[in-house]
Amino acid sequence: MTRTFYTLIWLIALPLILLRTLWRGRREPVYREDIGGRFGAGGRPLRRPTLWLHAVSVGETRAAAPLVGALRVRFPGHRILITQMTAAGRATARELYGDVADIAWLPWDLPWAQRAFLRRWRPALGIMMETEIWPNLLHEANRAGVPLALVNARLSARSAARYARLAAFAREAVTGFSAIVAQTDADAARFVALGAPRPAVAGNLKFDIDPPPAQVQQGQRWRAALGERPVLLLASTREGEEALLLDALQTRLPPDVLIALVPRHPQRFDEVATMLAVRGLSQCRRSTAALPGEGTRVWLGDAMGELFAWYALADVAIIGGSWRPLGGQNLIEACAVGCPVILGPHTFNFEQAAADAVALGAALRAADADAAAHAALSLLADASRRHAMAAAGQSFALAHRGAAARTMALIEPLIASGSARSLTAP
Repeated sequence: MTRTFYTLIWLIALPLILLRTLWRGRREPVYREDIGGRFGAGGRPLRRPTLWLHAVSVGETRAAAPLVGALRVRFPGHRILITQMTAAGRATARELYGDVADIAWLPWDLPWAQRAFLRRWRPALGIMMETEIWPNLLHEANRAGVPLALVNARLSARSAARYARLAAFAREAVTGFSAIVAQTDADAARFVALGAPRPAVAGNLKFDIDPPPAQVQQGQRWRAALGERPVLLLASTREGEEALLLDALQTRLPPDVLIALVPRHPQRFDEVATMLAVRGLSQCRRSTAALPGEGTRVWLGDAMGELFAWYALADVAIIGGSWRPLGGQNLIEACAVGCPVILGPHTFNFEQAAADAVALGAALRAADADAAAHAALSLLADASRRHAMAAAGQSFALAHRGAAARTMALIEPLIASGSARSLTAP
């Protein structure tokens, strides 16, 4: 009955969801692509075993790279399908996997749409990244005999509390997975509390991502071009955070410090540029390909897929998503490149990684934007401490690798059994 009520809510909301998708397509045209795919429509692909991986947006799509690489090596005869829900995720998938995988939307979570999607692709295994729990998809996959695995799975305490309010609904959902492979022991324990029978722990796939050499070299070239000028990076900032951080930094930073500002979402690039202009901050946009001059206060990173280059450039990085209750953005990339990190108070999406990085001296925790500004000033004035944090960050990133291999060992039996079934399915 709970899933029926859930489906009814989807039906009532569907006209608004469709209108919102088309409206967002005005600024992000990718949202207007293949609307039929949102309902599971499309031609039937070639008859070949398919390994399907769903990553809702940019972070999950990038995190999947080590696993996609391992799947291609271990199962070269299988096709790879990668689905998303957001335009930015779809663009990232095309950038990373366009030559090696099919890219499609995951349908909205309506029973007939999910049935059509599963009939179309006949996947041997569906791999859901991190927190992708869709009740109707799980129900229809179980009916069709398609095993689903939730990998790199995380569940914050606040999310677990929300699920617990609908205990029967949550139990039905989590028991629908053939395997749950959690990031940490704490994540696994929360899944157990919701009813998952035997979640495994494999670590965080984000540790297995190698910094792209071309991006690191790009950052080093920027560094050489800017000379000795200090660079403070505001990385992956979310709505409302730029104003908080700039208010704290604007009057405190020495005039020679360049602020590199890279918003998380591309649809906000112009909005942030306008905000900088209103504040009277001289800016240079990365999309112009021009380097900032001596009088430039902010270098706006308004190009996608270059975050490793920004980390290679910066002396210190303040990580976004953590200054409002949004859960934080990925700090592992900065640590892997050797960039000292300052985190805000809200890192529940990276709870264990953030705690470990702080404990090992790779990151600092600041209570608010003013404290972050104070910490940044202190680090910019202390080269020896920055070097120590950089070394600690790289050691931290290297020490936690191996999640992709552990995850593969857990899902390979599901792939073997699912491949034979998918080829004989009607």
